[in-house]
Amino acid sequence: MKDQRVNLPVKDRFVLPEGMIYLDGNSLGPLPCGVEQAVSNAVTAQWGGHLIKAWNVDGWMNQPMRVGNKISRLLGAAKDSITMGDTLSVKVFQALASSLKLRPDRKVILSDSGNFPSDLYMAQGLIQHLDQGHELRIVPPEDVAAALTDEVAVAMITQVDYRTGRMHDMQHVTQAAHACGAVMLWDLAHSAGAVPVDLTKSQCEFAVGCTYKYLNGGPGAPAFIYVRPDLIGQISPALSGWLGHDAPFAFESNYRPAPDIERMRVGTPPVLQLTTLETALDAWDGVDMQDLRKASLHLSDVFISQVEAKCPSLTLISPRNGAERGSQVSFAFDHGYAMVQALIARDVIGDFRAPNVMRFGFTPLYLDETDVRRAVDILADVLDNRLWDRPEFQSVNHVT
Repeated sequence: MKDQRVNLPVKDRFVLPEGMIYLDGNSLGPLPCGVEQAVSNAVTAQWGGHLIKAWNVDGWMNQPMRVGNKISRLLGAAKDSITMGDTLSVKVFQALASSLKLRPDRKVILSDSGNFPSDLYMAQGLIQHLDQGHELRIVPPEDVAAALTDEVAVAMITQVDYRTGRMHDMQHVTQAAHACGAVMLWDLAHSAGAVPVDLTKSQCEFAVGCTYKYLNGGPGAPAFIYVRPDLIGQISPALSGWLGHDAPFAFESNYRPAPDIERMRVGTPPVLQLTTLETALDAWDGVDMQDLRKASLHLSDVFISQVEAKCPSLTLISPRNGAERGSQVSFAFDHGYAMVQALIARDVIGDFRAPNVMRFGFTPLYLDETDVRRAVDILADVLDNRLWDRPEFQSVNHVT
């Protein structure tokens, strides 16, 4: 039975410091209630009490599929089409390598300049490793559809730009990729849990994403990979890991892939991280993605209008039209890093991306309009009184 829809926000489902306005869920989600107890139970009762028996009696080995199915609901994916494990970079490598194998006569990987650098690095490394004349072709985001020609083997696109929040039309780009015979690979790092996604409707071949942002899986939370169900039997994993084998405990000498999405598993499941994520996903019970999207757009529209009215020296670099952006808003400011540090000191948490981008995420699970308006008032105070210009805000930390 489907959970009864809840009204947003559901602040009581999260642990947040008193007085903090957290506008950085697009980078690391907050701690959901129940996670501490679930991880403690996994450590003491399961690991401590059951030891190796826990792989069976506590369902550790099945966690990647079980958690993948909880995420499938939020992404419009078929049951048993998503599995968990490893980092997003590893999952990008897996999906990209498999995409190229599906189009052996083509040599171009198409991406755009709004893609996250790690995806581009993985493509560059794979090209170098294969040494078969492949090319990474990077175009401006608005030129992606026009650049999809019969040279392209795979379009590797992040749906929501990590800097500006600009959002690609998934259906339009996927159709353009398929029209020229290319494979479509979506990175949903800034989409999963932020905007409605329908992987089944899109008909894309692959999708990957991380779970520590809007899905609140915690630092180091495992990534996910989706393969369109009708294709899974054709996929030959580049990383032929033990747990992707059809019968891992037969201990055969030669690799034989599992018949389903489990062939995209590599190594041992990160049980404690998966336990965190599995419990964190309970915060989504009864949450409708269309309701979430409506609330997100309202909050971000209020933020934009208030900032532009009270802080005219800041420059909006996110799309003004909500339909064209994800669940974040970015403003440019020459002293953006120091400004963000000054805001953090006032318990308004955003983050910074070089060279001058201040990012603010809008997560209606735990934010409301009062939070947004108060955050803008503090932002205006920091700006008007040049509080960002204090020496303690000028030193750049390792993580920005």
